[in-house]
Amino acid sequence: MRIQKLEFKEKFIERYSKLTDFELFKEYSSKPVRKSFRVNTLKANIAPIKKRMEKNFELEPIKWCKEGFFIKDTKKIAVGNLKEYMLGYIYIQEASSMIPPTVLKPKAGEFVLDMAAAPGSKTTQMAALMKNEGLLIANDYKFNRLKSLSSNIQRCGITNTVMTLMEGRFFKDLQFDKILLDAPCSGTGTLRKSPYTLQEWNPNGARKLAGTQRQLIKTAFQNLRPGGSLVYSTCTMEPEENEGIVNYLINEYQDAKVQKIDIKVKSSKPILEFEKNKYDKSVKNVIRIWPQDNNTDGFFVSKIKKKK
Repeated sequence: MRIQKLEFKEKFIERYSKLTDFELFKEYSSKPVRKSFRVNTLKANIAPIKKRMEKNFELEPIKWCKEGFFIKDTKKIAVGNLKEYMLGYIYIQEASSMIPPTVLKPKAGEFVLDMAAAPGSKTTQMAALMKNEGLLIANDYKFNRLKSLSSNIQRCGITNTVMTLMEGRFFKDLQFDKILLDAPCSGTGTLRKSPYTLQEWNPNGARKLAGTQRQLIKTAFQNLRPGGSLVYSTCTMEPEENEGIVNYLINEYQDAKVQKIDIKVKSSKPILEFEKNKYDKSVKNVIRIWPQDNNTDGFFVSKIKKKK
């Protein structure tokens, strides 16, 4: 197994040593990403596709997503070149990325928003969970990102989804049943596939991004119907961008309730106090997944309900 050499800044090491076992984090962040895919149930059933894929690969089921599988043996075959991929029977997706839609659980007939949708892994997963029924709005703010989103929507046979191009903060006066906000973030949970993130990282970066994230989550909550659910997720391990954002929302809105997440995934304790920040005790209901927890990318997932 190829181990990549990551160059960690001194301030990064100092900061992350306060958050986790840094040597373990470093070890798993240096390993290659485990390849994984999800069966697209809009076009195929799980069992026959699993059987077909096992002709080329050794598979391991992903515990938190019944449609998902790790590929244990690649045999130097590119999954993206397989006809199962070309025909839209499978979607190549990192395993921890499958968690937010699984937690949100959009259903057929619902009005759903994917606020930052491109390239479409979670959009296509949600459309499948909705069985192509109801209406799913897949939004992104950059035109060139809509190209990959459009391609994936078409390849997966999705017909209940409309793409929109706008900054997420401009949504207004809508009443979505469910919203996924997989927010733009500093991405420190994805070093194993994006080592350049370390070059761009600085101690103030998370604070700047948190300003945008607060705007987005506030807008998302305002566009949620009473009784509706919002999943806020990121692929960063920064408290300001994770627990801090959830804490901001529940302090801003009395009708926002952080729900306990029931999913079969190993996670670490949420950060309830870091540096000078102390977060509401209800923030303990979020899940914080370090790369070393499941040998995946790091992820943060929270589920917030709007009281009726």
